[in-house]
Amino acid sequence: MSVPSQFYEYVDQHRSDFIDRLAKAVAIPSVSGDASYREHVFEMSKFIVKELEALGVTVRTVDLGKQVLDGQEIQLPPAILGSIGDDPKKRTIQLYAHYDVQPALLSDGWDHEPFKLTHDEKTGRLYGRGSSDDKGPLLGWINVLEAHVKLGLELPVNLRFCFEGKSHWITNSKLGMEESGSEGLDDLIKAEVGPGKFFEGVDCVCISDNYWLNDRTPCLTYGLRGISYYKVTISGPAKDLHSGVFGNTVHEPMTDLILLMSRLVKPNGEILIPGLEQLVAPLTDEEKQRYEVLDYSIADIEQSAGAPVALSSDKSAVLMGRMRYPSLSLHGIEGAFSAPGAKTVIPAKVHGKFSVRLVPNMTPDNVDPLVITYLKAEFAKLNSKNKLEVENLHGGKPWAVYKKTPDLTREGGSIPVTLTFAEALGVNVLLLPMGRGDDGAHSTNEKLDVSNYIEGTKLLGTYLWEVAATAPKS
Repeated sequence: MSVPSQFYEYVDQHRSDFIDRLAKAVAIPSVSGDASYREHVFEMSKFIVKELEALGVTVRTVDLGKQVLDGQEIQLPPAILGSIGDDPKKRTIQLYAHYDVQPALLSDGWDHEPFKLTHDEKTGRLYGRGSSDDKGPLLGWINVLEAHVKLGLELPVNLRFCFEGKSHWITNSKLGMEESGSEGLDDLIKAEVGPGKFFEGVDCVCISDNYWLNDRTPCLTYGLRGISYYKVTISGPAKDLHSGVFGNTVHEPMTDLILLMSRLVKPNGEILIPGLEQLVAPLTDEEKQRYEVLDYSIADIEQSAGAPVALSSDKSAVLMGRMRYPSLSLHGIEGAFSAPGAKTVIPAKVHGKFSVRLVPNMTPDNVDPLVITYLKAEFAKLNSKNKLEVENLHGGKPWAVYKKTPDLTREGGSIPVTLTFAEALGVNVLLLPMGRGDDGAHSTNEKLDVSNYIEGTKLLGTYLWEVAATAPKS
């Protein structure tokens, strides 16, 4: 069973239409981590439902409950479940993507309005928030479906869609879904497994929410790092104080926080929390060989970062630092003065945020005690009269399983739902990236190359035909 040539021809002929579809999606600022944008996340969900239904997909949206965000209780974005095809002789493929995006403001350093897709004709790049993460890949599946429907081609497999709009916000177990009586997408997936349920008969799951290592070589991803995201709160005075009156007279929360966060990780990336490194699965010779043969160089990471700042000149060491070893990153401080100008205030309460990327055999459950115990011990050494509170805001376990041989990679980022699908459905999960390593997801000037969008759409369609051909239903 080969891929019909007219499928490829249709994708090429409708390139402009597909770019226009992406432009409409990017124009919807579906930022899930800011309560003021929540209406736009719902707007994006309606856009997707309309696109799917127009192509014959049976769709239902599922209420996931409420959350507390920015001090107010608001509705969670719905999960979108869709199905097309119910032929018992065909394989059934479950597709996952997310329709929410990271925050983006022109003042952050964007060269273009982040929520207006900008096509740079010279470079062939499409700039806009969500273009690569994850609206481009999500729409790639819709493009594939459109081509088959419009051409009158029978799909080679049955398709199930599961799209979510909350992958980019951090849930607080004290304030979020648990308090409103909903566990979110993970619980929905588990509840929809079994006879007569939505995920019945699914043979495998395909996710396109990751990236190539570079801008040359496609890859297949067989592993993901997990994550534990922490919030460290230091509080003392009952209110913000004037430094001219109270400086050098009281214990200052900001001073404590800076010292505490400086004791988490060294500039060379070494994590200072005792016991974490001992949780990491040993490196085998076979695995080490995989990193040595990958099409990757120090120039690739420095090009992607935009500066010569790699921690090492050893390619394998850098790759293992991204893929198979944990990392600890400091993300920000909340509650301190950050506006332009000079304000001489001593903040009464500050919150430091950092995360640990987890690898086998690390889990949030065995990492949390080490992190929290260490922070409390280091805080005690300060002999401060301020108060410390440590919270884990979010956790996800690690997962491991173009005319060019793809690289086999483990991804440095985290997609916690991957493990949920694998464990709840008991099937294999494939991560099939569309974007390149220099797309700048989560950063300013996020982009998706036109070639990756169009050829990536062909790749997604080809995958469905290859599954049908190489793993026919017995």
